[in-house]
Amino acid sequence: MALHEPVELADAAAAAARDPRDVRRFRDVSPYLWLLLASAFLGWMFDAMDLNITSNILTPTIANLLHTADPRVILRYGGLVVAIKLFAWGIGGVVFGVVTDRIGRARTMAYTIAIYSVFTALSAFSPNLIVFGLCQALAGIGIGGEWSAGAALIAETWPERLRPRVMQFMQMAFAFGLILAGWITGVFGAFGWRWVLIAGGAPVLITILVRVYVKEPERWVAVHAAVEKTGDRLEKNPFARIFAPDLRRSTIVGTLAGIAMMVGSWGGLTWIPSWVHQLLPAELAPRTSSYVSTAMMLVGVGSILGYLTLMWLTSAIGRRWSYFLFCAGSLISSLYLFSSLHTLDAVIAFMPVWGYFCIGGFGTFAAYLPELFPTSARATGQGFCWNVARFFTGFGPIVGGALIAGSGGSFPAAARLVSYIFVLGLIVIWFGPETKGKALTDF
Repeated sequence: MALHEPVELADAAAAAARDPRDVRRFRDVSPYLWLLLASAFLGWMFDAMDLNITSNILTPTIANLLHTADPRVILRYGGLVVAIKLFAWGIGGVVFGVVTDRIGRARTMAYTIAIYSVFTALSAFSPNLIVFGLCQALAGIGIGGEWSAGAALIAETWPERLRPRVMQFMQMAFAFGLILAGWITGVFGAFGWRWVLIAGGAPVLITILVRVYVKEPERWVAVHAAVEKTGDRLEKNPFARIFAPDLRRSTIVGTLAGIAMMVGSWGGLTWIPSWVHQLLPAELAPRTSSYVSTAMMLVGVGSILGYLTLMWLTSAIGRRWSYFLFCAGSLISSLYLFSSLHTLDAVIAFMPVWGYFCIGGFGTFAAYLPELFPTSARATGQGFCWNVARFFTGFGPIVGGALIAGSGGSFPAAARLVSYIFVLGLIVIWFGPETKGKALTDF
């Protein structure tokens, strides 16, 4: 620890730990903590919804804006739009992670929800592909920033004994966002892709709840005040702090583990809607949105089961073994999906299994990442690991689009190659610390 006034900081840490750590049962939790969980859950659910509705309608959107039915053109420019959004997501997440540690969790969460909601809705009025790509990039900045703020808010307010399960429940909101995106695609897609994006602006209403009722965690307030008072340069710079000798390994392992899961999973999640579109017989083309909706909702259902499993598994066998098992399951299920299944019915039927591992596996991050970093740099550390991984994921649609075009339009061939990135996760997780049973630290 680089701070120069240990007595003051010890007092601050004691004050910061005023959460009811003796609470062991959910029925004894205060209504306010449930409100905090609801706000973070909704923020992340709508975050996932706004992210995935774009993938669900990508093919008809690009075709309409470019006035073309050429699948090679649609693939090229569709991949570019998704890549731009993911790059923006990564950049926004890293930047807002630092902002969250500087100005607060609740305030940043409200700002990011407003950003991704407004620009998703504005995408609906795009007259051309350039405007559409710009709006999606700006929406991506907000999407990237929301998770770090919400995760830090919950981690620093809920009782220690309940925190891991609550964090994983919050992460489960991504699955509900997938299901909601599928439902919106099915309902509004019949009227055109613009109506789907307009519906994506609804989450802006959540900002009212956050700004009016959600306060900054006392733990963060106390630590932030102590850091400001001491004036220590390292602690006042959370980005530099996560690369200090005591945190450097956690930062590197968290980032590489994130890259493995996100690149591997996103390789499938991005192209499955377009693959479903490709597998549909010509006479069923008008029902594309319905089939895509069904596939994505089944992915969401499977991922919910994965999150529920991890609520028990991470406590039973630890964070690293849980990640390893789900990463292995993601590799096997992805290779099977993209190598052995060739009909629409078979692909849709397998969606819950694929979602269980490839999306549900992200529940390990909800428990693990907050425990790798202290309160003074938690949002920055989480945001860096989570969103640098997203930045690398942005190369996937560009490379994948080229692979698909080069393989005669084969989505499975490209996704199968990307799936091998899971091997990185199987190796790197063992270089990180095991945090099971360890309380959060403040400095």
